[in-house]
Amino acid sequence: MEEHETGVTTYEGEQHVVAAAQHILKALAASKNINDGLRKTLLDVETHLSSMSSRLITERRNIKGAEDEVKSWEANHSMIWDSGLRESSEYLNAVREIETVTRSLQSLCVSENWKQKELLHRAEGVLQIAMSRLEEELVHILLQHTQFFEPEFMSFHSDRVDMVFDESFVSAEDEAIEEASRRNGDCSQSEFGIIDLVHADVIPDLKDIANVMFASKYHQEFCLAFITSRRHALQEYLVILGMKTLSIENVLKMEWDCLNSKMKKWMWAMKIIIKVYLASEKRLCKQILGHLGLVYQSCFTEISKGFVMPLLNFGEAIAMGTHGPERLFRLLDMYEVLENLAVDVDILFFDESSCFLRHEFHKLVRSIGNTVRSTFLAFENAIATYRSAKGFPGGGIHPLTRYVMNYIKTLTEYRDTLCLLLADESLVSVPHSTEHGTSDLTFYPMACQLRSITTTLESNLRNKSKLYRDVALQHIFMMNNLHYIVQKVKSSELSQFFGDEWLRQHTGKFQHEARSYERVTWSSVLSMISEGSSSTCALSLKASLKKRCTGFSIAFEEVYRNQTGWLIPNHQLREDVQISISQKLVHAYWTFIGKNSSGIGEKWIKYSVDDLESFILDLFGGSSRSLRDHQRRK
Repeated sequence: MEEHETGVTTYEGEQHVVAAAQHILKALAASKNINDGLRKTLLDVETHLSSMSSRLITERRNIKGAEDEVKSWEANHSMIWDSGLRESSEYLNAVREIETVTRSLQSLCVSENWKQKELLHRAEGVLQIAMSRLEEELVHILLQHTQFFEPEFMSFHSDRVDMVFDESFVSAEDEAIEEASRRNGDCSQSEFGIIDLVHADVIPDLKDIANVMFASKYHQEFCLAFITSRRHALQEYLVILGMKTLSIENVLKMEWDCLNSKMKKWMWAMKIIIKVYLASEKRLCKQILGHLGLVYQSCFTEISKGFVMPLLNFGEAIAMGTHGPERLFRLLDMYEVLENLAVDVDILFFDESSCFLRHEFHKLVRSIGNTVRSTFLAFENAIATYRSAKGFPGGGIHPLTRYVMNYIKTLTEYRDTLCLLLADESLVSVPHSTEHGTSDLTFYPMACQLRSITTTLESNLRNKSKLYRDVALQHIFMMNNLHYIVQKVKSSELSQFFGDEWLRQHTGKFQHEARSYERVTWSSVLSMISEGSSSTCALSLKASLKKRCTGFSIAFEEVYRNQTGWLIPNHQLREDVQISISQKLVHAYWTFIGKNSSGIGEKWIKYSVDDLESFILDLFGGSSRSLRDHQRRK
């Protein structure tokens, strides 16, 4: 109260001084002892003093009213915008009044006028108090009205069975792979949309605060408070998304199971962050600051830096690590996510102030792409260098074969990406039409690489076949594995990469192995009953027939005992081989018995034709048994 009275007294005293000066100037101008020029000068000074006095009076009055409004809230601990629309409007009007007075006084030359200078300092002081309060109100509004929610499509669920193969090629079962090869059904593009990160009702209030602070040249203070508040909010969104900031060192040390889970969550989060949160954040910045020029983009960039860089650093750490073949699919997923987001990033960070983020994003795309390329090309070397100490039991389909074929089958889902990354100028050529009317894929970079991989696989399998002492089993092993390769290609999109000619050639290969098996196995058995071994002497003929019957039975029993333990997993292939054996062996046996029925004693015929046909059906079941076992089953 005392301060207010002192201000009033000073104000009234100044008014008396000004009035006295005006009176003196008028009296001097009215004197008859001065010339016209001096009289005019005195009158001009009096007019200027009167105008200045009137202006100072008005501005002092305006400052006084605004100052009262501003200072009344300094003692009030409640927030202005929480009190109601009328209170916030009155406060903004008071601040605008102070800003107008300040700007008016700043336009004058006040350095020599102590009254104007004093008034300007007073106005600037009040304005500074008001700006500090508006910063607090800005932060409070943003904090109170930030919307934290998690739409249903943002929930992270993954029912996909991961395509993870053991580097030792121990297991890669077809059923599991078929399920795993279904691509992750994460939220589709159409499900993404911009959301209100701050309640729409307070946007006009935030815009009013921005306008007043920018008009008062407190734009830096506004931007700093706004950026800091929004950074904190976005960090909260990261928590909602379950994204924990990890150092590069921690990522590089992480076990694959844990890292694999982090990579999946990172891909999902990147899509949500770029397409939803950052797009929504940019709209918020534009709603509040868009009318003030590109300052909204600068604020958005500063807000985004602390949000985006940890995510990009995680990606860079992934690219830096060493990756076995089992990690390729997750790397491809990461690359495709980044590629799909590239346009969004370019739109979000289009100006010079945000070129750093654009550069870092595209740098990560290149890094992940290079890692994908090197990992894929290293896959063939991993196949070539894989060694086995002993033959795979039963001559069945080797885990390496399942691994490689299921692996490259899954790669076809990434065909566009891999063809882009594997593109080589030396392979560029215009595809020509084949006799079947389809494009010759020889010039397709990915097709060349896949063919090269299967060639390496075949070579490795050939070496593995030599681990079997039995040459016939070597042929069974190669037949099984080549047939599996052909079936995988024929029944999937791999056929588009390998082509009809390749399929014809490799079908011929496994058929050749089947014929070689029959020749190696059954030639010696059939030789016992072939026509060339008969004798002309009746006595010797009888002994010969007995020997041939006995020799045939012994030879057949030996084959039966061994080859029931061998394995042809594919039912159709096993049946084809059995039919082929039956056609040759049973027919030859039936002919031999028929031609020599008069000379062969009944006791020499150990097995009937029906017995042989039944025995042949026992072959290649994978479980060794004797003929006695068969007879007991009967």
